[in-house]
Amino acid sequence: MKYKAVAASALLLLPLTACGGTATAGGDGSTITVTVGYQSKTINTVTAGTLLRSLGYFEKDLDALHDGHTYKVDWQDYATGAPITAQMTAGKIDIGSMGDFPLLINAARGRQLGRPTHLVSVTGYNLRGGLNTIVTAPDSKIRSLADLKGKKVSTSIGSAADGTLVRALQRADIDPDKDIEKLNQQPAVGASALSAGSVDALSQFVAWPGLLAYQGKAKALYDGAQLNLPTFHGVTARADFTEKRPAVLEAFLTAQAEATDYLDAHPVSATEEVAEATGLPAEVVYLYNGAHGISTFDPAIKPRLVSALKDDVSILRSAKLTGDIDVDSFVDDQYAKKALGAAYAKRLATLPAPVASEVWPKDAEQTRTFKSPAALLSYVAQHKNAIRAAYVPDATTGTLWFADKAVWAADGDQLLPFVAPATAKAYVAEHSGARVITYADALRRAS
Repeated sequence: MKYKAVAASALLLLPLTACGGTATAGGDGSTITVTVGYQSKTINTVTAGTLLRSLGYFEKDLDALHDGHTYKVDWQDYATGAPITAQMTAGKIDIGSMGDFPLLINAARGRQLGRPTHLVSVTGYNLRGGLNTIVTAPDSKIRSLADLKGKKVSTSIGSAADGTLVRALQRADIDPDKDIEKLNQQPAVGASALSAGSVDALSQFVAWPGLLAYQGKAKALYDGAQLNLPTFHGVTARADFTEKRPAVLEAFLTAQAEATDYLDAHPVSATEEVAEATGLPAEVVYLYNGAHGISTFDPAIKPRLVSALKDDVSILRSAKLTGDIDVDSFVDDQYAKKALGAAYAKRLATLPAPVASEVWPKDAEQTRTFKSPAALLSYVAQHKNAIRAAYVPDATTGTLWFADKAVWAADGDQLLPFVAPATAKAYVAEHSGARVITYADALRRAS
């Protein structure tokens, strides 16, 4: 999903060789290899990647085609979206998943190199932008975006996380090109740089901010949901592949919908499977993919997400990563509509689950939901040694966060959590008598 701009450009201009979805002689018919590019640790794409692969639904639905072919799925795992796009434009990957900004670059490069691609479904999304977060080191003195002036900030140019950084700085009247020193780094490199103290802040996407906060290696500075702009990940497919093998793509989209239903019905089990496959802590996976997680999963391409994609073009164009992009011609939901039938219209109308406070008790196969953050704190205070993880929604944006990593405020009898200090400070400034308190104090007040 993220990459260094120069290196990415070189990768994306690989010669056009080979072709995915190839058929070779075998048995009574032929063996068709379908190549799927995914990002295992980008857990906002699990219904089209990590979880889908683990469940085996795509292979099952391909077997159900009964068209005389034998199908083999070649799952290729990448750290970012850039190499997936490079391989797609080289004809070597048939179906790929990536974030909204990389999807636009995928569309632009596909057209540029004569290998057009189409957005065929959505994986995970957040309507306010909460999937991207700016974090600092735990002991950092930086308290607001204004404090980033003159500082080094790591991000991945061309990613949604970079888009969040640019927009957030612009809203704070900070020039993202002149007022900070931006380092274009892959997420893992940026995380290491933050820990080493060679950068002052890191702007990244799911699951890096939550992972670093959970590990005690970072604290949130800016919640991307403050932008109130949708962000999402989706599935892209090569046009020549979908035209040649539409039934295969429909099988993929059917399987993706089945994986989505599994995740919704069994959020803890799905979390454990993704954690095992990726090596990520299950508690971090659940923060994003849980029943009330930051991400909502649905394959339908909602008009609001398409509108957001159009708004994103200007960010990439100003960074000289793309020119104009015809988003309407890039979006193609005909295959998803055929695969899902009447259910597609229902999914279009589906809204994210209401925010809620949630506790994951140790050794439990289900989580517990609470009516308020204060009720959650009361439970945690009484079961301190029996809690695997506790999650609370930001009082302003609704973004879920770890209860012990949140910034807490007391307003009369209310105990209110916030992802970042700035949102807590803004609330306190607008509510007489409210004040920021420590997590320990919040627990004492609730017990």
